[in-house]
Amino acid sequence: MLTTATRDRFATLLDAVTLTAAGDRPAIIYVATEREPVIISRLAFSEASRAVADRLRALGIGPGDLLVIAHTQNLESIYAFWGALLCGAVPSMFPTLTEKLDPTVYMNGMAELVRLSGVAAVLTTDEFAPALREALGCQVYASADLTAEKRPPTADRRPSPADVAFLQHSSGTTGLQKGVALSHAAVLNQLAAYGDAIGLAEDDVIVSWLPLYHDMGLIAGFLLPLIQGVPLVLMSPFDWVAHPALLLRAIHDHGGTLCWLPNFAYNHCARAIRRRDSEGLSLATMRQFINCSEPVRHDSHQLFLERFAANGARPEMLGVSYAMAENTFAVTQTMPGQAVRLDAIEGRLLDANGYANSIPATTVDDATSGAARDLELSRGSRDSVTSVDYATSPTPAQPTSRILVSCGPPIPGTEVRVLGDDGRPLPDRRVGEIAIRSNCLLTGYYRRPDLQPFDAEGWYLTGDMGYLAEGELFVVGRRKDLIINAGKNIYPADIEAVVNEVPGVKAGRAVVFGVADAAEGTELVAVVAETAATDAGERRAIDRAIRREVARRAMVTVSYVHLVGPMWLLKTSSGKIARAANREKWRQEVG
Repeated sequence: MLTTATRDRFATLLDAVTLTAAGDRPAIIYVATEREPVIISRLAFSEASRAVADRLRALGIGPGDLLVIAHTQNLESIYAFWGALLCGAVPSMFPTLTEKLDPTVYMNGMAELVRLSGVAAVLTTDEFAPALREALGCQVYASADLTAEKRPPTADRRPSPADVAFLQHSSGTTGLQKGVALSHAAVLNQLAAYGDAIGLAEDDVIVSWLPLYHDMGLIAGFLLPLIQGVPLVLMSPFDWVAHPALLLRAIHDHGGTLCWLPNFAYNHCARAIRRRDSEGLSLATMRQFINCSEPVRHDSHQLFLERFAANGARPEMLGVSYAMAENTFAVTQTMPGQAVRLDAIEGRLLDANGYANSIPATTVDDATSGAARDLELSRGSRDSVTSVDYATSPTPAQPTSRILVSCGPPIPGTEVRVLGDDGRPLPDRRVGEIAIRSNCLLTGYYRRPDLQPFDAEGWYLTGDMGYLAEGELFVVGRRKDLIINAGKNIYPADIEAVVNEVPGVKAGRAVVFGVADAAEGTELVAVVAETAATDAGERRAIDRAIRREVARRAMVTVSYVHLVGPMWLLKTSSGKIARAANREKWRQEVG
């Protein structure tokens, strides 16, 4: 296997991949609701990918060409990704248009991507190809174009370690302007280090529903098992959202041991999986469910554990990782086989001066007991990744305290610092900007020489705020999202966490931002929340409840509450609610 000890044996992803080894062993087991699993051997995967590579060459796709794959997540799109690597192209997975994405924003973003990044071609479904051909100034190929006449096979192009392997797209208003260019060397370094951090072994089985246009899905839920020779049980994200018990069934049937989930997925499984659908399904083979990509909420973990205790869920199964596309994927990882560390801090001191002062352990226990039971299981499920960027929430027992979940220590080969406003490292428990330096970092932003991601010493400033405590990282918020109201630091995700629990608010569909007020000389707090309520009296009650609960639990006064209908909020390409874009949309709507 690829480990930090064996890393030097491999130069590129094509050198490291074990597709040709153990040809009968499953590479991918594709599962779907009410269908028999499709088992793809490693040899079959290799042959299918090479056939795609040959067809791409025949279509004129060659070394260094950027190929965007905006396709339904299925085996075809996966073959296309690996086939592009084989022919020397630079693949980039991207979401196709769904009902959850604004069509205008999506098409404008795709056109901007083509313009800025010099896209050679876009590969998409037969159904979506005509719309993209009309909107984009580049070649668009449909699925049918890859199933045409066969050509004689040609030799794979052998890249160098420093060559760009593929692009990931960093989240933003559209997520398109910053293509994260990752070299073969950086990706191999990540896969080796992260495999060591999670104790990856040959008998592991990875189960994933994650979209491949997100770094968590692409790296942890695809490349890690493919390169390491570990079987991957894969399903469509849309199938999982509609039928979340499919995940438990896949773990039970195929002996799953590792699974990565954003925080909302713990709530979605606990709330949406009916007991009759989980009865008899065992999670005993699982080593870790790893929480990543969203703020990690302790009450979500507790809810999941209480709901699935009868199925074998245990605290030591729940891990956490802090990750970002710019570092290929993981920056930190909690220790496998151990319950994650909790840190209860005094909220007033954090807001006032950035000190993460710890509260005694007994207070943590009191504050967290029964937190999961207090959540309403009948409120429906989260249907999208929210825009929150950190892991903290007020506790019911102590409204001004916050319980944070550790993201663990840095993975091998990655350094983490917390910097003050002067750029100097801060001591433990002082909140500042998180900076990282590693051998997994991006080469740069693709064809964006105007964007310099590193400082003079090679540190990447993440824009995230957090602190270190005993070698472990705790993430507090996004620097750019911070609201300063009357001298008090307010982290929007704290407020969003409260708003999302107000009855009548669509769970996971609220956004909070600051609004400058010249008369007051400060920033005011605005809340935009989706609701299905149409009755005026009911909407007034929701408005009052939002203001009351935020004041009670976070000691923050909300100046603006704007209730909107379903699907009003704009999202990034990675599925998060775009805070800046929604603030602008709110400004235009309210005047």
